[in-house]
Amino acid sequence: MSELKLVIFDCDGTLVDGQHLIISSMKRASKNCKIPYAGDEAVRRIVGLSLPEAISKTYPKLSAGDHELLRTEFINHFQYLRTLDDKHEPLYDGIREAIIALEKTGILLGVATGKSTRGLKNTLKIHGLEDYFVTLNTADDGPGKPDPSMINVALADTGVLQQNTFMVGDTTYDMQMAALAGVRSVGVTWGYHEKHELISCGANHIIGHISELVELVQD
Repeated sequence: MSELKLVIFDCDGTLVDGQHLIISSMKRASKNCKIPYAGDEAVRRIVGLSLPEAISKTYPKLSAGDHELLRTEFINHFQYLRTLDDKHEPLYDGIREAIIALEKTGILLGVATGKSTRGLKNTLKIHGLEDYFVTLNTADDGPGKPDPSMINVALADTGVLQQNTFMVGDTTYDMQMAALAGVRSVGVTWGYHEKHELISCGANHIIGHISELVELVQD
C-alpha cells in the first residue's frame, strides 16, 4: 500500500487572489488612523503573514498602540468588504479542478495561512471548497509564518510523513516555513513574490500553473 501524501496550500496569492481586499483594507485603516499609507507594493509584500506581524513589518516605526489601532481598523473594513461581493477573492485559474483531482486520488489536503480561522472558512465556503481539506491552520492557532508550527500541526493531524508532504505557496514565507518543517516546497509564480525570490529561499519546485502540481505530487 502506498504511503499517504499531504498537500498544504497557502491561501491568499495561491488559492485566491485576495490582494484587493487586503490593500483596500490597509489603505482605509491608514487613512482612518491618520497614518501615511505605505503603498500597494509594500502591502502586497506582507500578504501571507499574520495581521499583527504584517502591520508591524509594514509600519516598523510606529508604536504598539498605533499598530493595534491599525489592526482594528483593518479588520473592521475587511469584514465590511466581505459583506459586499465575493468576487474580491476570486480563485486562480484551475484551482478548483486541481483540488478535486488531488482529492480523488486519495491525497490529503490542508491549508496553512495568515488568515484568521473565520476568514479562511468563509473563503472556502464561498467557493464551495470547505469539504476538501482535512486540516486547517491559521494565524489564530499560534505563531505565524515562517514559523513551522502550522505545518507541524498538519503533520500531526494527518500522520503523513515529512517527505510525503508538499507546502504550496507564493511567498518566501511559505518556502522558509517548509524548509524549517522539513517538507517539500512548491513555489507558485502567479502570486505576490517573484520567482527568483522563491528560488533563493530554497523552493524545491516552481510551477507556473496549478495543473502542474497534480502531476508533480502523483509522481
